[in-house]
Amino acid sequence: MNIDINCDMGESFGHFRIGRDEDIMPYITSCNIACGFHGGDPLTIENSLKLAKKFGLKVGAHPSYPDLAGFGRRSMQIPTDELRALITYQIAALKGMAESLGLRLHHVKPHGALYHAATENEAIAKALLEAILAIDPQLAVYGPADIGWHQMAEAKGIRYVHEAFADRQYREDGSLISRNHPQALLHKPDQIAKRALKLLRQGTLTTLSGKEIKVTTQTLCIHGDHPQAPQIAKKLYESMQAYLPS
Repeated sequence: MNIDINCDMGESFGHFRIGRDEDIMPYITSCNIACGFHGGDPLTIENSLKLAKKFGLKVGAHPSYPDLAGFGRRSMQIPTDELRALITYQIAALKGMAESLGLRLHHVKPHGALYHAATENEAIAKALLEAILAIDPQLAVYGPADIGWHQMAEAKGIRYVHEAFADRQYREDGSLISRNHPQALLHKPDQIAKRALKLLRQGTLTTLSGKEIKVTTQTLCIHGDHPQAPQIAKKLYESMQAYLPS
């Protein structure tokens, strides 16, 4: 594979089933595992880690705001010291569970509203990066391509992996269309795979308005809670095997 494909995993909670980890993992190379604050109870997290080990995936922590009811997709006003501690707690928990199974934590990718808040607010980005440094400076961080806090991460010596979203629509400034928009998500696996291949070959994607923009891509994300996630993952994997040089 010439490109990392990552997916958010381990987001079920108790009796509430979210995503189909076992059907997606054969077709991805990295997984971002929920840490219990937007999804993921201890047994779900452990099972997702075991699957990641089975399929040889890079494992990342997927911390969020403490928002189980809103699946971590609601903005929250939390003092930065408290937020840093919340993120540190989540990364540490995931790291410990991974190591208990003989896995090494590879990266951190913030979830949902926290991901977008770090892009828009320097203090929140700083809290996130300080939490990563406190746990393990060797951890990479997955973040939005070309915008936001990549320069801050690199200045602190944290390896920043530029991420593009295969299943989401973009604005002309390179940010994601809000999930409240009816066209925020793409649904057709063939369309998503075609769009991803164009992005990898040409470094561009078409925004919702129809404009072509340049996007740096080191990892492609699909969402584990997407209704068609297994089909999208399989189609992306097959398309890249067929059309990208090995």
